[in-house]
Amino acid sequence: MSMRPAVWLTPLNRAEFVHAVFMHVFWQKITMGEAQGAVAALERDCAAHVWQLTDFPFEAFARSISLARQHGPTLGVRTLDSLHMACALELKARHFWTFDERQARLAQAAGLDTAL
Repeated sequence: MSMRPAVWLTPLNRAEFVHAVFMHVFWQKITMGEAQGAVAALERDCAAHVWQLTDFPFEAFARSISLARQHGPTLGVRTLDSLHMACALELKARHFWTFDERQARLAQAAGLDTAL
């Protein structure tokens, strides 16, 4: 994080994070207490300005549709993947961090750097 201090966090990112954490409770990979701790840690980081909080760019919906048309047939683009990518593009990001291979392929196709 210290190498690239301006990392955006949209409401979509926060929602995805919380859903992912609690899915791990559902899958019995972590406990409810661990999940609550992870969410609390994210909120503390947000309050400490570790993340650059930003609004969801409304124009991302139209760009998401464009990404689906352009890359869906070859990459199997999912709605949330294209929305994440569309947000990054609308916010003029140069880098896109993800652990999701499908998102990484879409980011590369859209011209973003995915190297950590």
